[in-house]
Amino acid sequence: MLQGESAVTLDDKGRVAIPAAYRELVAQASANRLVVTYNPFEHGCLWIFPEKEWERVRDEVNLLPSVKSVHRNLQMKLVGAAAHVEPDGNGRISLPSSQRAATGIEKRAVLLGMGNKFELWGEQAHLAKIRETIGEDQITEDMLELKL
Repeated sequence: MLQGESAVTLDDKGRVAIPAAYRELVAQASANRLVVTYNPFEHGCLWIFPEKEWERVRDEVNLLPSVKSVHRNLQMKLVGAAAHVEPDGNGRISLPSSQRAATGIEKRAVLLGMGNKFELWGEQAHLAKIRETIGEDQITEDMLELKL
């Protein structure tokens, strides 16, 4: 299970190091094979999946009928933009420059373990998102069942 928040830095080549605490989990979950793609729901964020989890997500998304534009949009952002990466000897992965540019992820970023995947946020986008509060009018029925 991937969880936790880590401040990370991208080097001049667009590489980011997977924190040491996650490296063994990544190696076990996917033999060090990861997939980087857009978060289709939030600007300023990339999703990074272990390859096996990615294959499940990819297959589900590709089963959606492409006659609906929202399905095609999701397929484009997730499947069409997916890039396979492997950590180097120092645990760094190279992020595609097109994805960095589109999301605004630059030098400083935040890596979040979200259970089945990582989210990589540009520092400012993460800060803006984390400062948002959840208002009472946004609470769903499912959330009411949580015992927080």
